[in-house]
Amino acid sequence: MIRAEMLRAAGEDANPLVPAFWEIIAALLGFAVLFFVVVKFIAPAFEKAYQDRRQAIEGGLEEAEKARSEAEAMKAEYEKNLAESRAEASRVREEARAEGAQIVAEHKEKAAAEAARITEQAQHQIAAERQQAAASLRHDVGSLATDLAGRIVGEALEDDARSQRVVDRFLADLDAEQANTSGAAH
Repeated sequence: MIRAEMLRAAGEDANPLVPAFWEIIAALLGFAVLFFVVVKFIAPAFEKAYQDRRQAIEGGLEEAEKARSEAEAMKAEYEKNLAESRAEASRVREEARAEGAQIVAEHKEKAAAEAARITEQAQHQIAAERQQAAASLRHDVGSLATDLAGRIVGEALEDDARSQRVVDRFLADLDAEQANTSGAAH
């Protein structure tokens, strides 16, 4: 009721759409205090948080870019080292192949030379043994022929020169006969 009477008393002069003067001052005073608190305390805190966040993000981006650059450099270095290692391994393999082929060729050459030397030595030894066997056989055949001729004739043929001539003639006749037989067979 009091309110209604105030409205009636004020109603004739006051417009309900326009606030009272003391309400405008109270609202402006409250707004000024709130504006002061926001400008003095809240806005700097938000600005500081914004700047810190921005610096953290920019720092993170810079660090990420730096890390990416380092990673790319390391990758390039790794690829370069890998290529060099592959080239070196290929070169070493080729050198080993060439060296192996050279060693094999040298060993083949040495083996062939050794085989030729052994063959030649064996042929010389066989020829020497053949000559020695032929000489021994001639002597033995001569002795046997002389003994046999002496038994047949009934006299001892002890003249060495004569018996040697008889044996040589006998062997020459055998060689000629054998040559004629082998020549006719071919």
